[in-house]
Amino acid sequence: MVNMARPEAPFGLRVAAQARRDVAFIIRWSRRHFGGAAALRYEALIVQALRDIETNPRRPGSTSRPELLISNARTYHLSFSRDHVAGGRVQEPRHFVLYRYGDGVVEVGRILHDSRDLKRHVPDGYRLGAG
Repeated sequence: MVNMARPEAPFGLRVAAQARRDVAFIIRWSRRHFGGAAALRYEALIVQALRDIETNPRRPGSTSRPELLISNARTYHLSFSRDHVAGGRVQEPRHFVLYRYGDGVVEVGRILHDSRDLKRHVPDGYRLGAG
């Protein structure tokens, strides 16, 4: 996987182990169902979305998620980063990033399919006051 952190970004980026597993699964699934080139395009889109929220966690397209009871929790759909990716365009991205931010760090907890029930897939230890 491509290195997702950028030293010049105003926030640091931490990607939880579960989010890294999510990415690996998404890329394997994309490769199996759409081929290698499509999987590479989707991986580039995921990396770009992470860079975009690292630069501005409250960027247009991100959504506050107070219902999760997580301080500064937000989601960001990959579709909002499609125009920032060099190379081929992913026509219909179906995933979003669940993250929180504060103290100069964006913490990515999950990358989930947009048909998933968000509340059911919040990582353990990711609730308010858990870190």
